[in-house]
Amino acid sequence: MTAAAIDPTVRAEQTTELQIQNRTLEMQLLHESLARAHMQERLQEAEHERLVSRVVRARRLKQKAERASLRARKAIAVALM
Repeated sequence: MTAAAIDPTVRAEQTTELQIQNRTLEMQLLHESLARAHMQERLQEAEHERLVSRVVRARRLKQKAERASLRARKAIAVALM
């Protein structure tokens, strides 16, 4: 027979230690999961910011091109008069 089978206090101590280890592991996994979720959220925010930046830049370039086109039309109109 083993010592755990003979002495119930040894068995209780082992069970308690195992429960503590399980809780520790669960907490570690919980923290890892939380960190993973946090990083995923930050990556999504960064991607959104990049998209917004590209849209704003495209809009500015479009406006710049429209102004240049208008100036060119005015210059042609003046040249033809």
